[in-house]
Amino acid sequence: MSKLYFDCETGISGDMTVAALLDLGADEEVLRKVLSGVKDDGFHIVIRRVKKAGIDCCDFDVVLDKDHENSDHDMVYLYGGKDGVNSAEEPSGHTNIHNHHGHTHMNEHEHHGHRTLAEVLSIIDSLDMTDNARSIAKNTFDILAKAEAKAHGTTPEEVHFHEVGAIDSIVDIVSAAVCLDNLNVDGVIVTKLCDGQGTVRTRHGVLQIPVPAVMNIITDNGLKLEIRDRMGEYITPTGAAFAAATVTERELPEGFVPVKVGLGAGKRDHEVPGILRAILIE
Repeated sequence: MSKLYFDCETGISGDMTVAALLDLGADEEVLRKVLSGVKDDGFHIVIRRVKKAGIDCCDFDVVLDKDHENSDHDMVYLYGGKDGVNSAEEPSGHTNIHNHHGHTHMNEHEHHGHRTLAEVLSIIDSLDMTDNARSIAKNTFDILAKAEAKAHGTTPEEVHFHEVGAIDSIVDIVSAAVCLDNLNVDGVIVTKLCDGQGTVRTRHGVLQIPVPAVMNIITDNGLKLEIRDRMGEYITPTGAAFAAATVTERELPEGFVPVKVGLGAGKRDHEVPGILRAILIE
């Protein structure tokens, strides 16, 4: 039997998860075939090798066209400074979208990606993927819908997915589901999620880290949270939801054989680099 261990010591997000699973050996061609069915020409994916703190990692990037582009790695906007998370005042004239693959940071002028849960699930149903991959993707969005609804005092059906309805977030979740299914593991181990401290600017204003959606996912699904002595947001709602949707065990066995390690690179320029380790164990 083989199991997958998500080591989330330096965070988890949608793109980090996809990258780690690809690095572990998920079939890139299978993934590209599924994504070719997404009826949206506003994106393309780039899979490449990058260095994080000198360590070779896989990077998965959903590149958006001009009509959909965002500034999801704009550290000044998100945190008020390159190396700090104590948010400054809203920069005057700042009109960009800020979507961190499952955690949208955008201003009042933004109008892309306002999808309901039903619309997102319809997109997933239209894709040529296995029943298991489809189930994982739908379960992830269901968890996100419940978390966002709880945060904003509405129902999952009424939530408009500013946070996860944008095409890059849909691609991230579908891709993670397809890659995990392709690896055909017997279980997923998530012992804890680790986040940083401070605040981050979102479309709802400046919020404390972990943001409400992440806290709701963690509390509603019995995940363990540890806050590290580092500034910055390391867990996105998409990453937390995927962990919650796929976890089958919450403790590592006393002894195990690590067969292979996949490293998925985060994109934000934090003092501690975000690298998700996906470890295949026997």
